[in-house]
Amino acid sequence: MMIQDTHPHVKLWHKEFWLMALANLLLTTSVYMQIPVLLQWLDAGRHFSSLHTALSMGAYGVGIFALGVFCSYLVQRYRRNQVCMVALIVMAASMTGIYLINGQQTGSYGLVVVLRFITGATFGLAQMVLSSTLIIDTCSSCHRTEANVASTRFNRFAVALGPMAALLIEAHFGLHAVFGVSVCAVLVSMLFISLIRYPFKAPEETLRVVSLDRFFLPSGAWLFLNLMLVTTALGLLMTLSFDAWFYGVMLAGFLLAIVVRKIVFANAELQSETVTGLLLFGTALLLILTRPLPMIHVIAPLFVGLGLALIGARFLLFFIKLSKHCQRGTSQSTFFLTWESGVSLGIFLGIALLSHHRATLLYVAILLVAFALLMYVGFTHRWYMQHKNRE
Repeated sequence: MMIQDTHPHVKLWHKEFWLMALANLLLTTSVYMQIPVLLQWLDAGRHFSSLHTALSMGAYGVGIFALGVFCSYLVQRYRRNQVCMVALIVMAASMTGIYLINGQQTGSYGLVVVLRFITGATFGLAQMVLSSTLIIDTCSSCHRTEANVASTRFNRFAVALGPMAALLIEAHFGLHAVFGVSVCAVLVSMLFISLIRYPFKAPEETLRVVSLDRFFLPSGAWLFLNLMLVTTALGLLMTLSFDAWFYGVMLAGFLLAIVVRKIVFANAELQSETVTGLLLFGTALLLILTRPLPMIHVIAPLFVGLGLALIGARFLLFFIKLSKHCQRGTSQSTFFLTWESGVSLGIFLGIALLSHHRATLLYVAILLVAFALLMYVGFTHRWYMQHKNRE
């Protein structure tokens, strides 16, 4: 394969990486903006049943897997940035469809499901191309792990930033504006990606159309299961009604984790970061369940953000270090799939089975986190140490 060098940068945080990171943030924010407003709109605005609402939301989670097996073929057969751009154009179109339906009094359940599936499929493909290929292409080899960690950090910011922005926009400009802004976020993301120079790689002719490369890392199945327990609990939590303040403090927790990881866990035992994150997340769920006091509105979301950030950062490194050298992009995509599928499953279960049982939902979330902790301490960490491929 012929590759044209684009003079790799000595430092990671150069202009092109900032554009890539911000594009990633806006893209993921656009998806998470729709979660609280879609739940409200499908229930109150469209009068969907709990099951229909759950299926509409769950279609996105199924969609993120739909195009993954073609990712490797597409990015090696065609220009990688163009594959990403086409995916984003279709994603913006599907989200525009939701925007238009919201402005009408009619709109079938089936159409909403199809549009949500397309959104998931195109977002999944765009994220896989971004994380497994474009971000790696725009930095030197010595910065690739740092680039993976940093770019994924922006994804986690969006978990809180998206709902917070949506709730603030809805409060001041209405539900319709949220859908419009989410589409605009995708368009700005496309603009940022188009401003970056990418290395030219001559297309390959002899390729397998279907492949797990850049899609899923089979050797990471235990990590997938362990982390998915946690993100399913997050999905359950996101079906509950919270205000913008909750998500704002949760975002502060994500930001605080950057400092905590550098100061507290810089030389700590490897296992301690994940265990601390799980304990913080579990404690936050217990506080939400049992202590409706004013201070809990600060402590609980802060612990949620801090805990999830610690867990996510460590598991991402586990996926990367479990992979072989040529599987770095695949490990990144697997982490993305684990996170998004868990959140989607949690949202589906929360709406379909537990939408009118707040306490039961929180008990289930706590049990999932407790089981994730037991699995990690009792099995996953030891298994990972025995099977990792790099330090």
